[in-house]
Amino acid sequence: MTVKYYDLKNKKVFITGGGSGIGASIVKHFCEQESEVFFVDLNEEASNQLIAECKKKKISVPSFFKCNLINIKDLQNIISKIISNYGPIDILINNAANDERHKIDDVTVEYWDERMAVNLRHFFFTVQSVKKSMIKNGGGVIVNIGSSSWMVGQGGMVAYTTAKSGVVGLTRSFARDLGEYNIRVNSVVPGWIMTERQVKKWLTPESEKELLKSQCLKRKLVPADIARAVLFFSSGESSGCTNQSYIVDGGRI
Repeated sequence: MTVKYYDLKNKKVFITGGGSGIGASIVKHFCEQESEVFFVDLNEEASNQLIAECKKKKISVPSFFKCNLINIKDLQNIISKIISNYGPIDILINNAANDERHKIDDVTVEYWDERMAVNLRHFFFTVQSVKKSMIKNGGGVIVNIGSSSWMVGQGGMVAYTTAKSGVVGLTRSFARDLGEYNIRVNSVVPGWIMTERQVKKWLTPESEKELLKSQCLKRKLVPADIARAVLFFSSGESSGCTNQSYIVDGGRI
């Protein structure tokens, strides 16, 4: 059990990409806070497994909606139904992304546009979809999950790093536009987090050694490290914080 943020109890939280990895950890951490959690994901099996885990732990059980975030209309309809049936969303966590590797010469116009749609475009439209109800409700919180990959100049996935650098600009612009309505907008920027996917696809003894050498902290970071930061920026304990990007990378940058 992590720190208890009593103001997060019964808060309505909407999370994208909540079925696995960092997103699943964020879902579980909000459920431990007794928040009312709604999440979208494309992976139905992983999402149902997450729900079963929450039931087994006897914490709040999240509501899952299958959604391909490339389809903005479906995403908008899901958010609209949640607001109509349950009330305004208090906290929005834009998390979903995919760091698929690609070579420069292999990128087509269609692939580039698809990577922007997967890694950035839906961030804008989720905010657009919750904005009016947040304003009517007197405020809200938005946390966008970025990536330190573009900060360290990581190669081999230029479309991903471009999109993730855009998360910072999007965060800062929304913070300025929505601050007058008591809506706080921040981003949490993970370093290399040891999700199941990362360990399976990319981690090697050599890359692990290089990672720990570059970090101040000599341990591998896990999804819970990101989830705990997200909780803080979602809670009233960070009520004076907006327009910020907080890096959680073990001191690599």
